[in-house]
Amino acid sequence: MSRQVTDRKTTSLPKGHSRFALRTNLVSCPPVQNVATPHKFTEAALLSRERFPVAFALSVLFLGALWFGLCRELSGEWSVNEQYNFGWFVPFFALYLFWLRWQDRPPAEIPNLKSQVPNSAALAMAIAALLLLLPLRLFEIANPEWRLLAWVHALAVVTLTLLLLWWAGGKAWLRHFAFPVAFIYIAVPWPTALETPVIQGLMRVVARVAAETAMLLGTPAQVEGNLIRVSNGLVGVNEACSGIRSLQTSLMIGLLFGEVKRLSLLRRLALVVCAAVIALLANFLRAVFLVMVAATENLSEVSRWHDIAGYSIIAFVFVATLALAYLLGKHNRTVAAGVSPAKTQVQPTRLPLQFSARYVLAALCWLLFVEIGTASWYRLHERNLISGIRWNVQWPEQAPNFRKLKIDNEIRAVLRFDEGDAAAWTINSSVNATEPNTVPCSLYVFRWNPGKNSALLANLHRPDVCLPASGWKQVADLGVRSYPISDSVELPFRHFEFQRGFEGSLPQTAHAFYCLSEDRASGGSASLGNTDSPGMFGNRSEWTRSERLRAVLEGRRHLGQQVIEAIFMSNEPFSSAEAETQLRDFVRDVVRLRKAN
Repeated sequence: MSRQVTDRKTTSLPKGHSRFALRTNLVSCPPVQNVATPHKFTEAALLSRERFPVAFALSVLFLGALWFGLCRELSGEWSVNEQYNFGWFVPFFALYLFWLRWQDRPPAEIPNLKSQVPNSAALAMAIAALLLLLPLRLFEIANPEWRLLAWVHALAVVTLTLLLLWWAGGKAWLRHFAFPVAFIYIAVPWPTALETPVIQGLMRVVARVAAETAMLLGTPAQVEGNLIRVSNGLVGVNEACSGIRSLQTSLMIGLLFGEVKRLSLLRRLALVVCAAVIALLANFLRAVFLVMVAATENLSEVSRWHDIAGYSIIAFVFVATLALAYLLGKHNRTVAAGVSPAKTQVQPTRLPLQFSARYVLAALCWLLFVEIGTASWYRLHERNLISGIRWNVQWPEQAPNFRKLKIDNEIRAVLRFDEGDAAAWTINSSVNATEPNTVPCSLYVFRWNPGKNSALLANLHRPDVCLPASGWKQVADLGVRSYPISDSVELPFRHFEFQRGFEGSLPQTAHAFYCLSEDRASGGSASLGNTDSPGMFGNRSEWTRSERLRAVLEGRRHLGQQVIEAIFMSNEPFSSAEAETQLRDFVRDVVRLRKAN
């Protein structure tokens, strides 16, 4: 009791006085020592206070511009090719995966101030990737559908992003964020040299197996290449039925769920393989189902069920892969997405960027220079171009046997046109006054808007490209001749003649007329509609590297094109002079001028 009283007296102080004021040795007092001692800012504090805000803001701006440019180039394929429609979701999935990784990122490696300059090898890689963007953009503008360029562009963007992450947080960040950054590769179109054999191989396998299965189910079926003949006609096994579309989608889904669940490498590989097997199996069942529908119903029912079955397969692959990811993730030892790392790891409150903001600012200026420089290159070569004659078609719906023709999705995917239409009807012609001749006529009209495609693309629908693929043999190229569409304007048409023979009958004759009209072309007579295009007067495009390089050197990008192709076919003798007479009357009745936008 006495001890408590003593302690209470000791601790009690006079009113208005503090314990600090009564200390005898104020100099050695810890508060005074804390105030008097000069403090040195740590290197990390200096980096956070001085370099974080500007460098971080510039880094975000730089990455945004870099990835926006890549997605803008890839979006052309995502829009026109149904196999890669899923690509629109990939950037958002990649951003979501990056955000999940950010939640449990490892501590960044804090560098010394003396080591601010990045590693020389990494700096050389970054400079090489940045310099590569200039020729890459030059070729992309003239050849936007060249898939090799898409892979090179993706490689440059991924490399620069990973280097920036490495400089920001060290090797730990490089390993941690590598997957969401590289996830964009799943949306880059496969090289044609790889995709075509895979598609053709899968179509042949699916057609053969589907025909055999239909036979086992009691439905007579016979394989003819990629076609299956049943009693009601032919059923085509195209890219969608072969499984290539859902195969690529299944790879994306498998990789996505494997990352969300943070599965081990072997489990991710198993998930992707299982997703691909599910997709191929589902497409095989789809092909069998369509064959049975064609055999029991009719071919029109196949068209109605085709897309419904396709979308059902995508949904089935998604749900089945999600279930597999859940099962594989039950006993997974890897840290799941969004779970914080060990509590002993202290997360830095600020991003300790290991480089000066000047580096990112210089990179941003280079990106701006690349865009301005490439645009200036093409504008320099276009300074003498003038607007061409724009026209459209007024369909002769009152003509005998007039009907609209359906353009297959495969043709749409290849030609990538923005507007396209086709029709067929018959015209009356006569070799002499006493023997009238009915001639079938087909007309194809396509329109490509500026900027989305290569200027070489319209050459893919020339008569000397399409008709030989249907069994016709070219026998003459009668050159280019102009035909009036009004009193003051003419359009040039190139005239081809083809023949196709059958046993025991006279050969069929086809006269094809082709006109490629540029929205903007080099100076020329207005009576020619300003259609001075290499596709009209030269050989057909072979899509060689030298041809693509020539388009870049000539500064020729896609400024808008229109194609009109008329084909007259006859089983009777039909001379080129008579075909040209028919076209002259035909053009005045069908083609109408319109003002350029």
